[in-house]
Amino acid sequence: MIYPVGRSRDAERLLIALWVLGICAVIVASVQSAGIDWRDGVLLVCAIIATLAAWTGVFRSSSRANLIFDGQSWSMSGGIDLPTAQAAVMLDLQWLLLIRLREPVGATRWVWVERNAMPQRWRDLRRALYSRAIQTKAKAGIPESASDAHHLSS
Repeated sequence: MIYPVGRSRDAERLLIALWVLGICAVIVASVQSAGIDWRDGVLLVCAIIATLAAWTGVFRSSSRANLIFDGQSWSMSGGIDLPTAQAAVMLDLQWLLLIRLREPVGATRWVWVERNAMPQRWRDLRRALYSRAIQTKAKAGIPESASDAHHLSS
């Protein structure tokens, strides 16, 4: 299965909305405090760091790629080379997924996947990501062929 991934407008909108809510919370907390003290400084520093992280993440251009599932492991092509990774859904909004792809050597990539990219394959992608058989074998370190050989011999 191949599913296109890349820059997600929906993810950008979500991150900006969360950022705005965070800034509003900092402003409300600062206004409600009795006086200016070190906690207001910490809030300001956190707000600045969050702002830099949000704008860096939102405006960092992400090249188009394909998320590929071969029945056992995940990989990416199209400008991002990530062979034989394990995928885990970290946020599921039904129309937008945040997926963590982890290579066997430990490198990790976070990918936003949206239904609008290929609506006709969306359900197939979700089934592949949530398949318990695949996740169980991957966690146990059982290769697909060894598992099948065991079932045939029983």
